[in-house]
Amino acid sequence: MNRDAAKAPSATEGAGEAATAADGGSGGTLSRLWQHAVRIARQIIGIPDYGTYVAHLRAYHPDRPIPTYAEFFNERLEARYKGGGGRCC
Repeated sequence: MNRDAAKAPSATEGAGEAATAADGGSGGTLSRLWQHAVRIARQIIGIPDYGTYVAHLRAYHPDRPIPTYAEFFNERLEARYKGGGGRCC
């Protein structure tokens, strides 16, 4: 029997440590990349960024109430598709 094989770590042992070390230990890099990708995808399909909207309201319109995400989303949909019927192209 090979004694070195008994001392070798398993295939899964240390994998979490390597992943944690690669992203700074907190998953922050991967999380930021995911958030960035989501923001870009939403911009591509025409959904404005809720966080940016809330920051704008707080900075420039402090008297207005902050809508929930659902209210914001519905307002954006109505603004995009208002006028009834829809469009051809």
